[in-house]
Amino acid sequence: MKQAKTILRIFGFLDIVSIALLSKQIYSIATNFDKIPDSKLSEIRITLLLISYLLLFVSAAGLLTTRKYGVIAYYIQFPIRLLVWVFSFGFITFISEYTTNPYIFDWSFRIAIILEFFRLYFTIKFHRNFFR
Repeated sequence: MKQAKTILRIFGFLDIVSIALLSKQIYSIATNFDKIPDSKLSEIRITLLLISYLLLFVSAAGLLTTRKYGVIAYYIQFPIRLLVWVFSFGFITFISEYTTNPYIFDWSFRIAIILEFFRLYFTIKFHRNFFR
């Protein structure tokens, strides 16, 4: 039980990291809202990104305090994260900025996606064992 709470808190911390990394992009959207292209796809993507950003606060608070609403917020976020590429382990892709190997970003991006699915698996596992 204690290990599960620790892992949920780590997931909450990862959400805080995602908030920090996404804040610059959200600020840019907010300050340049009138310059957003009129295409429906852009509007949908930005709307989903804003929803994901708000849900990150909910899930971070819930997971850090090991509450059920944090897990539920993550379940809602998961498909949105895949659509707008906001991953818990997305910071791994920054490794590519420090090397000249062109394949580093491709591999680190794949690893971030795989780790996101592992996070979903462990979240479901903890939800079944500790919140029912």
